[in-house]
Amino acid sequence: MYSEPMLIDAGASPPAAKMEIRRRAMSKNAWRLLPLLTLAFIFNYIDRTSVGFAALTMNQDIGLTPAQFGWGAGILFASYCLCEIPSNLALYKYGARRWLARIMITWGIAATATALVQGPTSFYVLRLLLGVAEAGFFPGVTFFLACWFPAQYRVRVLAFFTLGVPLSSVIGGPMSSLLLQLDGMLGMHGWQWMFIVQGLPAVFIGVAVLILLRDHPKDAHWLTSEERSELIQMLEEEPRQKPKKALFGALKDGRVLLLAAIQFGFVLGSYGIGIWLPLILKGHGYSTMSVGLLSTIPYIAAVIGMLIWARIVDRSGKTILNLALACVLGAIGLALSTVVESFAWELAGLSIAVVAVSSARAIFWTIPTRFLTGVAAAGGLAFINSIGTLGGFAGPYLMGYLKQTTGQFSAGIWTLAAILIVSASLTASLKLLVRKD
Repeated sequence: MYSEPMLIDAGASPPAAKMEIRRRAMSKNAWRLLPLLTLAFIFNYIDRTSVGFAALTMNQDIGLTPAQFGWGAGILFASYCLCEIPSNLALYKYGARRWLARIMITWGIAATATALVQGPTSFYVLRLLLGVAEAGFFPGVTFFLACWFPAQYRVRVLAFFTLGVPLSSVIGGPMSSLLLQLDGMLGMHGWQWMFIVQGLPAVFIGVAVLILLRDHPKDAHWLTSEERSELIQMLEEEPRQKPKKALFGALKDGRVLLLAAIQFGFVLGSYGIGIWLPLILKGHGYSTMSVGLLSTIPYIAAVIGMLIWARIVDRSGKTILNLALACVLGAIGLALSTVVESFAWELAGLSIAVVAVSSARAIFWTIPTRFLTGVAAAGGLAFINSIGTLGGFAGPYLMGYLKQTTGQFSAGIWTLAAILIVSASLTASLKLLVRKD
């Protein structure tokens, strides 16, 4: 999953013996931490977005209008955002391993329970509970990985972790389509089987996290004493730009506020596309199984594109420039999907947009860890994610509202594109506050 040569290229070279020790430490950490956390992120995204596939049959079964579905799909992010900072402060207090395990176990239970919805109200309630349970997962993992990997490796590390987003669609699309075929088995609808089968794995992954991971490099039994010492030294020597260590100082920092606004834009684009993609494809007359297969194409492209882009960013160090380019490319892809009356071009445009917003996520999260440490990192990362993730509510709702109002998806897609351009402009202004890039 994480080949050793990819970890040997950044920063000034220490003596050869130290370099070899550090290389081994990075490689062992990558193999120990990333597969399990990436698997967790895959099911995290499946459990959030598979509702788009459930809508193919669930909406009619329980009587949801497009606006009600868009509201319910997005309302998860309201409770998610409200609980984000408290969740990450609890993670800092009780330890990442225990708290991340708690998050995974409770979200698995809530996702599975979505099989019980019977109408708009119960749909809203279960989505709200899922948001409460999931709160703190992504910023918690970002904080956790920053404790294990120095800055020069973080774009690639976060790129591998955030592979969970496109992989969730590559895996989740066909899986959801197959599970929908179980309609009538044991008296349950196919979408109910889908929520049960896709929700339970998070519980087991949470237990595995509790057993296999550790909170700090000093407790890493998979490293030798030399490797632990070198890793700790690398992390302690890492330069930071005007570091913030206090929570309230971080929340008042202009860099933090601007980053939250930037993330709002590309997350809005990401979820606006992801939640509605199955219904967009269904609108072309494809069967449920075909929709599941076609929906994997943009995300296969994203897996390849974001790994290549992350390697380029790590080598150049130009995170702000590349983040702005990713937002612009996302807007171009969305525009392309609407201006040409061809399904192939529409899918190509959506694929470009998915590559761009997926890459933006990995690039983005290396920036705040440059100047946030300690409790400021735990709370600050959660604050950025909570404000930014409101885009996860706004994107699906905007698409649903505009689809119901205009009868077409194009109005919503153009709106997402415009907001991505705003994010690109804000990213360019970030250069004034984060000078070393």
